Amino acid sequence: MTDKTEFLNVYAEQTPNPETMKFVFNKMILPDEAEDYPSKEKANASPLAKSLFEFSFVNGVFIMNNFVTITRSVGSEWHEIMPIVKEFLKAYVEADEPISYKSDKSNIEGSDNVIIAQILDILDTYIKPAVENDGGLISFKSFNEETGLVTVELKGSCSGCPSSTVTLKKGIEGLLTRMVPQVKEVVAESL
Repeated sequence: MTDKTEFLNVYAEQTPNPETMKFVFNKMILPDEAEDYPSKEKANASPLAKSLFEFSFVNGVFIMNNFVTITRSVGSEWHEIMPIVKEFLKAYVEADEPISYKSDKSNIEGSDNVIIAQILDILDTYIKPAVENDGGLISFKSFNEETGLVTVELKGSCSGCPSSTVTLKKGIEGLLTRMVPQVKEVVAESL
């Protein structure tokens, strides 16, 4: 059980993606990890995500640090479902229910490469905090030294967001090509 003197608060934040809403806790629920469940069938590793998918209006779940990002189903209205989600999340975390069964963290292949290390540093320092603030996550997937192509994966509210292409090309690609001359292009891997 959580310490009863600790007050648990959950509030909702809009994201740039109108189909997703970020629900933020005043405590860590999944520190230093991120889990993306774009469908009910893929949610077996997370009891929290599985429980959220029981609601007919939930079409996707992303869990990270101190927030849960929910993608709504077509026809659902945020003003109707926000109070339900907030109440459910608060009760779930207060009851100390398990968030996830995953425990392995994978190391990034090639992180000992100087160029990849630079790319990772820029992603961690400049890009990830902004993307996380909007309820999403960007993960490095690969770098092709011959073509200068960086491949990333977008999760949470960034997945399917109407503005993610602009953010990817104008923001992320622009920053990486300026700071790492070997980078020529950034693309997002499709899930």
